[in-house]
Order: sequence, then C-alpha cells, then structure tokens
Amino acid sequence: MTKIFKRPVIICVDDEVTILTSLKSELRKDFGEQYRVEIAEGGEDALELLEELIEDGDEIPLIISDYIMPDMKGDELLRRVHELSPKTLKVMLTGQATIEGVANAVKYAKLYRYISKPWQNEDLKLTVTEAIHSYVQDKELAEKNAKLLQMNSELEALTCKQSQLIAELQEKESHLQALNESFLRFVPRQFLQLLEKSTILDIHLGQQIQQEISVLFSDIRDFTSLSEQMTPDDNFKFINAYLSRMEPEITENNGFIDKYMGDAIMALFNGEPDRAVTAGIAMLQMLAEYNIDRRKRERTPIKIGIGINTGILILGTVGGQSRIDGTVIGDAVNLASRLEGLTKEYRVPLLISDRTFRELKNPENYRIRWIDRVRVKGKSEQVAVYEVFDADPPELCEKKLAAQSNFESAIVAYHASDREEAVRLFQQCLQANPEDTVAKIYLQRCQ
Repeated sequence: MTKIFKRPVIICVDDEVTILTSLKSELRKDFGEQYRVEIAEGGEDALELLEELIEDGDEIPLIISDYIMPDMKGDELLRRVHELSPKTLKVMLTGQATIEGVANAVKYAKLYRYISKPWQNEDLKLTVTEAIHSYVQDKELAEKNAKLLQMNSELEALTCKQSQLIAELQEKESHLQALNESFLRFVPRQFLQLLEKSTILDIHLGQQIQQEISVLFSDIRDFTSLSEQMTPDDNFKFINAYLSRMEPEITENNGFIDKYMGDAIMALFNGEPDRAVTAGIAMLQMLAEYNIDRRKRERTPIKIGIGINTGILILGTVGGQSRIDGTVIGDAVNLASRLEGLTKEYRVPLLISDRTFRELKNPENYRIRWIDRVRVKGKSEQVAVYEVFDADPPELCEKKLAAQSNFESAIVAYHASDREEAVRLFQQCLQANPEDTVAKIYLQRCQ
C-alpha cells in the first residue's frame, strides 16, 4: 500500500476576511508546495480546527493569529493553542496589540514573533521561514533526545556513542542560550539603566529621558583609501580588530557604545566628563600599541580623531512598530561630531569643548591647551576648543608643555587681531617645537 504524504499545516486566524484571504494567498505562494494553509475567522473556529487536525494526526508547525477579534483576544487564543499543541510556534499579526497582550503571549504561549499590520511581504516570508526552520530544529532535537533515551535503555554497550550524542545536544543548547544572550549586545545595559528599565522586554517606542551626557565621537583617518587596498574580508577583519581594542577602553571608563558607523564610534558617558576624556586618552594609547603590532606585520599605521562634548541630551527610542532603535538627540551630539571633524583640520588626535573642559572634576590631571574658538552650525555664539595631548609621544608632549604659555598668548593675540605679536610668538613656539601642527596652521593664517 502506498503511504499518503500529509503536508504539515499552517493555521491563519483573523476576523477580517480580506486580510485572511491576503495572508492565505501570500503563504500559499511561498510555502504551498510543502505546507497546507488553513484559515479560521475567529478564536473559537481556530480551536475547533486545531482539535480536528490533531485528531487526524496532522502536524501543525505554526499558527499566525490576529490580536483584536470579537470572540477572543489573540493572546488568549495562543495560550489555549499552547495547551493543546505546545510544540506549535505562535506568531501574532496585528497593528493594535498592547504591550500587556504581547507580554501575556510571550509568558503563557511562548510567543515566537510579533509582526505589525500592514505587514511587509518579505518580513512575513522571512518570519515564517525562520519559524518553520526553528520548528524543524526543535523537532529534530526532540527526536535525537528520544533516540538517545532508547539507546541508553536498550544498548548499554554503545555508551561511547551515547555520550557523544549528549555532548552534541549540550553544545546545541549552549548555542541557543548564547544566541539569546547575544540579543542583549544590540541594546547596551547602560541604555536600559538610563531609561530605568530592567530588561529589553520593558522597552517600547517613544520612551525618553533628558540627561547631561558626554558624547565621544571617533573616526579613522583616511579610512576610504586604506580600505580600498584591502579585500572585503580583510576590511572586516581590520575593522573588528580595531573596534575590539577601542571598546574596552570605553566600557572600563563607565561609558557605552551607542552605535558603530563603519569605522566610526559614538559613545556616551553619563556623569563626570572626566570619564569620557580618560577614555579618549586610553583609546589613543591603545592605538599606539596597536600600531606597533601593525608595523611588525608591515602594515600601515593608522590615525584616529576624537571629539568630546558635554551637554543636555534626549536619550530614547525612535522608529516604527516593527523596528526601533535607541538614540540620542541634541546640539551636544552635533558639536561632538564637529570637534571630531576639526581634529583633521588641526591634525591633532583629541579635542574637547569648553563645556567639557569647565565640568572636568580634576582638569589638572590632564595636559590641555586652548587652541581656538569656533562657530557651531546654526548657532551665533562661538565655542572654545581645547586640545588634550596626554597621549602624544613623551618628547612632543614635553615640548608642548614648555611652550604652552607662549602658545596660548599667541592664540589670544591672533583673536585680538594683533597679527604681528601672534607671528612672533608662534615662531618662538615652532623654534621650540617644530612638530606643533597647530602653531604651523596659525602661522600660515597670520601670513
């Protein structure tokens, strides 16, 4: 007798016929060859259908349910489905679900995923593909576990093989746990703490808080020309080697990385600006060590620029129903980015704003000199800019310290339009320290 192959069933539940028809059409188009698509126009109809399929011995890997339905809310339906068929994965499809409803579905029905209405076809297809893949993996894992128990009871002689299978299962379980923990790497714990949230499940769109924060921007100099000399694989290896060295210097100073932008870093520091300045110095010192290693490998040393500013920022979540992100908004962010850009102009690695300088708890702990006043885009007032040169080579650092009085007097003379006095003082600075790029730039301006 020929065995009849029964295709697994995907159940779709919605009280709106047009949506249900559209959903069924999309799923049949993408998965109809391997799966049957059954529909129900409400919670009670869905439960009756589920019971009939279970009685017929059908396999039900996935149910997709609306939330707002006249006879039964989506979270209650999925909870009852979970009681009848716990291995079936559940997806909630709605544009009106409350946080409480989603939380109930996660807690009582092991909700797999949430998709908002109107859905994007590619998002729906990807979600269903992943859900089916996850279901198949869980099924295979359960089958292996059953096989292992059978072998343990019946074939004691195969202890070695049994141990190997156990090890494989443990490895997969550890891998799944690691995947779950990796989600936390996309939302820094410090971000949750600033919003006074304990877990990522507490985060929703539009939450925000206003706080004084120090913003650090860093960027690799001439990265485009550098990357053009490398293969795509080498590019990623280089970026990750660099970022993996910079990140600890930020986190060890109580900062956290808000976002990576290619080779650029945007980091936030809540509290004393000293932490941000110390982190910037530590990043440059780590870069010097990294460049020693690059020279040994006959690779081009790299340079970076760092800009730091302190100010009142709005930190919160932005986006839409299916994708949100944490961000900060405020003029302080723009100025920090501008300062990072000015490091290219003055050819120095670390610049801070006057706001950051004024709020340093221990400014005497750093080697700082005033180098300019700049006008911020969209603002009428000028902002003082300071160079922090603690990470300079020792000889250059000592020369800057020795000439600091003449240097800052020359800056004052320049801004007072006393060009003759500024030229005289800048020339003295360059006689004592020919490598002072800022003095060279000012002297060229004067001339």
